[in-house]
Amino acid sequence: MVDSIPMSLLITPGADGRFGEFGGRFVPETLVPACQELEAAFNQAWNDADYRRELDSLLAEYAGRPSGLTECHNLGKQLGIRLFLKREDLNHTGSHKINNVLGQVLLAKRMGKKRIVAETGAGQHGVAAATAAALLGLECKVYMGAVDVERQSLNVFRMKLLGAQVEAVHSGSRTLKDAVNEAMRDWVATVESTHYCLGSVMGPHPYPFMVRQFHRVIGDEAREQMQERLGVMPDAVVACVGGGSNAMGIFSGFIDTDARLIGVEPAGGAAVGRGQPGVVHGMKSYLMQDEHGQVQEAHSISAGLDYPGVGPEHSYLASIGRAEYPTVTDEEVIAGFQLMARSEGIIPALECAHAVAWISREAPKMQGKIVLMNLSGRGDKDVGQMMDVLDGKL
Repeated sequence: MVDSIPMSLLITPGADGRFGEFGGRFVPETLVPACQELEAAFNQAWNDADYRRELDSLLAEYAGRPSGLTECHNLGKQLGIRLFLKREDLNHTGSHKINNVLGQVLLAKRMGKKRIVAETGAGQHGVAAATAAALLGLECKVYMGAVDVERQSLNVFRMKLLGAQVEAVHSGSRTLKDAVNEAMRDWVATVESTHYCLGSVMGPHPYPFMVRQFHRVIGDEAREQMQERLGVMPDAVVACVGGGSNAMGIFSGFIDTDARLIGVEPAGGAAVGRGQPGVVHGMKSYLMQDEHGQVQEAHSISAGLDYPGVGPEHSYLASIGRAEYPTVTDEEVIAGFQLMARSEGIIPALECAHAVAWISREAPKMQGKIVLMNLSGRGDKDVGQMMDVLDGKL
């Protein structure tokens, strides 16, 4: 437990875009004006009551907020804890991604942009981006690693059905890192007409701050719901971490409490656990790299978590000891995926199954504790992949 945590830990970065030593704006000179334009536009919009009302209306009437809070009576009893889920899986498009995308696409339209580009790993951000672009009348192109295109074919079809162009990326590891590279190249070439709708709390300033602000609704709602339901704060708040948007969203509501903040990373992509400070995709953050500073490839059974870096605000929270970033293996994730399905009738996204796996493993040390987990996406997209993994084992 952490004593007397100040809300000031929820940083509003200055012009340098820093969270402690992390963050910043490491981009080509051609993109500096675009980042500055975006920063100014976001700050103006965020303080504009009309913009906030329009966004809140979309979140309520289109996305379905507030999302629910579900107690897992069966699994909680089995594990000896009280386990609550923040149900972002019930949002329109099936994940937390819609919160950020509606905010960004609404902002892009306000800025006069006619087109958005996005990157995606598991496809949920791509689907949300395509959805918001269709709703608000913008052209949309989504970059996705070729490996992820194959293992997330359902989401690829959903994006195309929504009118987006999906481009498979065949360079590098052909996964999320490479999709980000291509989306940023597109943005450099088309910056006058295009907004890069980045999908996590990463990248150059103002993205880590801006995306966190769009996702704060998760933590704000969860805190109010926990207070109404129990009258106390949870002992631990748990979420999976790749780039870290769903985790930063829910952490934001509890950073000034005594709750442990647990961001669960994949063992093969543990940027905090195995990385060192470095620069990737326009930001300084913990990064998996070799002794020569070359970026190492990340691995996870989940297409949404095989990213070698992590958002700079997570790096900051880890560096000061406010948040913990343990890892789980693919085997533990598969077990967690099945455990949630069979105990509660909820099929989690493989990303979220990382959080389930950690809670299951650590439950003997948390007997009687109240644990809040962000169920940031539903597992429909992963069923085909898991059919192959679990073939003959069910």
